[in-house]
Amino acid sequence: MILSTTSTVAGKEVSETISICRGSTVRARNIGRDIFAGIKNIVGGEIEEYTKLQAQSREQALQRMIKDAERLGADAVINVRFTTSMVMQGAAEMLAYGTAVKLK
Repeated sequence: MILSTTSTVAGKEVSETISICRGSTVRARNIGRDIFAGIKNIVGGEIEEYTKLQAQSREQALQRMIKDAERLGADAVINVRFTTSMVMQGAAEMLAYGTAVKLK
């Protein structure tokens, strides 16, 4: 599956726009990560536990978006974007979305 953050794919022509495709996941913090994050908050620096959690969330949302595009019969997804929103205290949704297309 070809993914692009632009509206084109170099060297290819979009022959058909199929539909929006999306993938999401909702992740919550846990007490172990929160303890280490609290310590980092006091001394400063990157909160690696949350960085890893966000990276895992982005990857899972991206993979789910790809599966959605494959289900639609797409060759590529253009205009790929990520967004996140808080669902409840301590839990957030990571959403990956784009336009599923067929290429010539």
